[in-house]
Amino acid sequence: MNGEAFVSYPDTQASEIDHFVASLNACPKSGLHNPFKNPERYVMYGAVCAKVAEEMRKPEVAGFFAKLIQRTSPKSWAQAMTELVVTRRFFENFSGDQVRFTARGFSVPGDHPGQSSHGHRWPYGPVALITPFNFPLEIPALQLMGALFMGNKPLTHVDHRVSIVIEQLLRLLHHCGMPRTDADLIHGSGAVVNELLLRAQPRSTLFTGSQRVAEKLALDMRGKVFLEDAGYDWKLLGTDVQDIDYVAWHMYVTPQAGLLDKLKARAATRQLSDLTIGPVLSWTTGAMLEHMDKLLRLPGAQLLWGGQPLEGHSIPACYGAIQPTAVFVPLAAMRDPEAFKLVTTEVFGPFQVVTEYDDDQLRAVLDVLERMSHHLTAAVVSNDLPFLQEVLAHTVNGTTYAGIRARTTGAPQNHWFGPAGDPRGAGIGTPEAIRLVWSCHREVIHDFGPCSATSQLKQS
Repeated sequence: MNGEAFVSYPDTQASEIDHFVASLNACPKSGLHNPFKNPERYVMYGAVCAKVAEEMRKPEVAGFFAKLIQRTSPKSWAQAMTELVVTRRFFENFSGDQVRFTARGFSVPGDHPGQSSHGHRWPYGPVALITPFNFPLEIPALQLMGALFMGNKPLTHVDHRVSIVIEQLLRLLHHCGMPRTDADLIHGSGAVVNELLLRAQPRSTLFTGSQRVAEKLALDMRGKVFLEDAGYDWKLLGTDVQDIDYVAWHMYVTPQAGLLDKLKARAATRQLSDLTIGPVLSWTTGAMLEHMDKLLRLPGAQLLWGGQPLEGHSIPACYGAIQPTAVFVPLAAMRDPEAFKLVTTEVFGPFQVVTEYDDDQLRAVLDVLERMSHHLTAAVVSNDLPFLQEVLAHTVNGTTYAGIRARTTGAPQNHWFGPAGDPRGAGIGTPEAIRLVWSCHREVIHDFGPCSATSQLKQS
């Protein structure tokens, strides 16, 4: 990366959004399909998923998307290929009849012959989804398909720095049989998309990204949002931890002999040449180092490793480029509200905060976790069952890994991923997540008779 242009994309302006607004408004509230209308489309999308998965199994297609991910979002080859594989497995999971199985409803017997009530998963109709840069293929792909499965017409906007990836996926979807009018994609700035949403007023909007934008969007859309914001993670290690192979990014840790030294050595193996360390797209180098300096001014804080800009690169100054960095902050320092806010600031880069606690301080740790405002992912690394029970019972993170091999931010296709503790919280990847985010409940009560004789009717 040297600052030279290597991707061209439309920079859509507010004066050019009329047709996007018209397209959303043309979709009825009953959606493009529902259990009574065009039900064959559930089967169609199962077939589309099968074809997409087949294409993604081809080495040349997999390599194309992995390289495209690397060109837009700085990741190692292993990370980029893993994102492609997770996305492919999602398409495999929803092949065949799984789309209509996801839309399964239920029925309840009525009070008399001919009566029964039926609960259906119903589309919203015109919807929108907004996703960030960190997973340019996986997040928009899984949310886009979830919206389509349930019968909605989605308008998709991905961070403009990486939006070429989802554009290429849409072209693959069209090639595999998805109708071209089923979804819209808009490139451009967030301000333009915000204006579009204000004018079109989609029935529901999924947002994945920062807390600040999420709260603004919730107000603009009058609460009709699902949010997967604030990817701030914590990792709590129990006293029985011996092997740290699965300890990568963590916040709360009980230091043991050699543990921090081993983590420091592992961090030092990251390098620009294979993109195991790379540009940070949302923080500049100066901003991250300034944040570090503020942390180091807290009582008892110290730099564990890193803390220097990367050298020998041509990364533009608008991005961040620092060594993998860890700062130790004493647990007692976090009692101060301003210090707590600083410690729990989400830095989307190679930056972590470490602390330590004794057995009799677990309650203080849990109090710190309780004070956090957003609860996406967490890990409790221990096989000590009473310890696990205590921590899991008093925390609320929507995706929590527990056990001696617990990790964070895995975000695969085989389990729910999303926050908890907020009625607006969104999920991704599973049938349950799709039903929650991209459909609502509709109850239809059938009452076909036979009708009672008029002489048996009573006035009430």
